[in-house]
Amino acid sequence: MSREEPKRSCLGCRAVKDKKELLRFVLAPDRVLVPDLLSRLPGRGAYTCIDSACLKEAIARNQFSRTFRGPVLIESADSLVRQVVIIMEERIASYLALANKAGKVVSGSDMVMQSINKKSTDRIVLLATDISGDIRQKVINLLNKKYIEHFSLFDKERIGMLLGKGLRSVVAVEGHGFVVALKGEIERYWNFMGEVRNR
Repeated sequence: MSREEPKRSCLGCRAVKDKKELLRFVLAPDRVLVPDLLSRLPGRGAYTCIDSACLKEAIARNQFSRTFRGPVLIESADSLVRQVVIIMEERIASYLALANKAGKVVSGSDMVMQSINKKSTDRIVLLATDISGDIRQKVINLLNKKYIEHFSLFDKERIGMLLGKGLRSVVAVEGHGFVVALKGEIERYWNFMGEVRNR
């Protein structure tokens, strides 16, 4: 019999969800509120949905102070949201760098399109946020034809830096483990930002 996942309620919208579907926050010794995205830090946790609106609502209603039964230090709602975003972006970047080291990355629009046309494999494609419109549409048309998921994330310079290369506007990540992990992190990121990924 499978063990039921522990439930917690969001301090913003009060929805009850599995712990793994929420963001965890803990208090540092100086009572500064700290995001614990991996749920590994010691101490009592407080939770919100993976949604910046819920986090801001919890702060506006002073819910963290009630949960931790005392003052909680938060610079501002926007600064805490930005802190979570940075952590999420760093996790996505680390998975992309690891996939590259493992030889599971193809970069550059021409190389990616050639790879897709030559072989069928489990993959996702990242498009730089500052990719040119013509190249973007050309790549998306092929991806839609091949039923390959794609996400717009990071600019060309940052993608290139993560891969140890020059500017890169299109990146394909292969390998089931990397695809699942990277897709999960990106979807959490978009959920938190309240944005819809480009299809």
